[in-house]
Amino acid sequence: MVNDEKIKLEVVDELEEMQKGLMFREELCVNCGMIFVFEQDLMHSFWMKNTLIPLDMVFIDSNSVVVDVLHADPCESEPCEHFRPQKEAKYVLEVNKNTFDENLIGQKVEIRI
Repeated sequence: MVNDEKIKLEVVDELEEMQKGLMFREELCVNCGMIFVFEQDLMHSFWMKNTLIPLDMVFIDSNSVVVDVLHADPCESEPCEHFRPQKEAKYVLEVNKNTFDENLIGQKVEIRI
């Protein structure tokens, strides 16, 4: 739960699924998202290659605190930009762009997987 909003999550914790992410998806429902679950807090890097929809990337640490919110548009030409948080994160939540803003940084969120 983020800002009292429930988000229906696709949980991704296997390498192959992580590499694919939301590539080639043409849409993402309003209260839907994908959460990447890593083994530990690190500076995980994401890109938008073959991603067709603009996204927000919400980086969350192992204490469930939001450490960064990045807004990303699809990559239209290579080399594609890499998106990295300001601090290490264990989870990365991808939702439709402009769902969340930087005011979320520092807030604790509830993650139920």
